[in-house]
Amino acid sequence: MIPNIRKQIEKSLVKFMDQVEKEYNFNLVHPKLYQSIREYNLRQGKRLRPLLLILTYKGFSPKNRKTHASVYYASTCIELLHNFMLIHDDIIDRSDLRRGKPTMHRILRKLIKTDDPNKLGSDLGIIAGDIVYALAIDAFLCVKEEPARKERALKYFVQTAAFTAMGEFIDTLHGVDQLKNVKEDDVFLNYTLKTARYTFDCPMVTGAILAGAPEKDIKKIAELGILVGQAFQIQDDIIGIFDSEKNIGKSILSDLAESKKTLLVAHAFATLKTKDKKAFFTIFNKEKKTFKDLVAIRKIFIEAGSLDYCLKKVATRIDKTIKILNRLSMQEKYKTAIREAIVKLFQHTDRIAQANNSKLLLDL
Repeated sequence: MIPNIRKQIEKSLVKFMDQVEKEYNFNLVHPKLYQSIREYNLRQGKRLRPLLLILTYKGFSPKNRKTHASVYYASTCIELLHNFMLIHDDIIDRSDLRRGKPTMHRILRKLIKTDDPNKLGSDLGIIAGDIVYALAIDAFLCVKEEPARKERALKYFVQTAAFTAMGEFIDTLHGVDQLKNVKEDDVFLNYTLKTARYTFDCPMVTGAILAGAPEKDIKKIAELGILVGQAFQIQDDIIGIFDSEKNIGKSILSDLAESKKTLLVAHAFATLKTKDKKAFFTIFNKEKKTFKDLVAIRKIFIEAGSLDYCLKKVATRIDKTIKILNRLSMQEKYKTAIREAIVKLFQHTDRIAQANNSKLLLDL
């Protein structure tokens, strides 16, 4: 089921990008603008967010209702929202790679010769991201569904974009704030706003609203989305330190280079003794970090119990997620498909746990 839905989502995304080329007359501005946006949006990805929207929509739709093609078309709005966030996030983080290819601002910095190509790339990247967000709303409006549901779902979608930007705001402040001022609750608020809302909560709640799901189930899905979204971001932070550049599609030093205030970092800071804390600070605050520094930080996180602590936080959230999912009144086969998609997402956590001799494997 899941591969077939992904194929339909992919076809819808290609079709939508073909349509907007004609509707928006990008070539009147610059041919590279459309080419860059198209290439970026069609890069290979899991299409997790539109997949969750479709599965939830189907799960709460009557068994005899055929899913209209416009729902697949509209599901791409979540993928476009994701890409909009990534484009801006990469500018803020000064990242060079995304999904193994140049980031949007790196592509656009070469558009014309200038004395300051980095500024040009960042400026044009911000504009390109704004265009992608506009296209996301356009894609959503394609859905043919009962108007009241469509309006409510669109409002939830727009609110999610605002909440995600608030998360980016917090993340940017954390980036320059002193580590001692960033507490675990602050980290989880950031995880909720920046990742959980638009990666799990919004796609599933939007699908449920459009399908006419019972109100009690919509509330459960929102709770489920936050839990699995927080777990997903914790896993992402673990991957950013303990995985390889080949697997993550960007520099393995990027998270460490940005001195991100993750749960790993917050726990280590709160747990380490004075001497060890000083050694941690020395590496964490270095302007330019090396692979040797990464190895040292990995060792600190393991010895401080920070890796195990984060793995436990992932495990408890996934356990709660599955329990809530099992109580939903949606069709069982779609419930099973969502469960399988979630389980597959967190197999990465198990591999890292095993590689680092942790006993905290997920019971999936």
